[in-house]
Amino acid sequence: MIRIIKDKLTPRFKARFRKSSQEFKKEFKNFFDWIKGAELVSLDQCKTSEDPVRPELDNIFRTSYGRKIYGVKYKDEIHAVMCFAFTNKIPKSVRELDLLSKDAFLQSAQRDQNVGKIAIAYTVWSKKKGGGKLIVKEVFKMIKKSNHLNRLVTLSPLTEMARNFHLKNGAVEVQINEDTQNFEYKVIK
Repeated sequence: MIRIIKDKLTPRFKARFRKSSQEFKKEFKNFFDWIKGAELVSLDQCKTSEDPVRPELDNIFRTSYGRKIYGVKYKDEIHAVMCFAFTNKIPKSVRELDLLSKDAFLQSAQRDQNVGKIAIAYTVWSKKKGGGKLIVKEVFKMIKKSNHLNRLVTLSPLTEMARNFHLKNGAVEVQINEDTQNFEYKVIK
């Protein structure tokens, strides 16, 4: 009796397992497909409440004095965000970032309108798996193409998660400050 039940169940089980395995492979393949169709866009604002790094900084801060917000967009939805300030020196705090970006902005008004030589990424977050790495890679490409920016440096919180993210994505540690840490992207993997 047990043999008869076993013989009937085994082919069904194998068929279900095979079908589930095929569906899983298809879903996994499609999991990162969104990255191929995503594009880097400049944003006028972002949802600051979604920012896990620096939610206290409003959109006025993020867009004044030559500061920029970039996002990775796919199918009319933003999946990752990175905010920048352009400076001529590496800041050690958000307050110093504010002062250095204002200074670089004022200097550019007197010169060639190109604000700063260093792009300081002071916040980055992703709503979708792979978005953080993608936005870093795309912004790095954009900076390399610019005629006045020569470095991509972060002003990251003093957390192990930020450290691991940047080191895993090809950054080199520049310095550890009282409340922040700086990493520089020289080559993106």
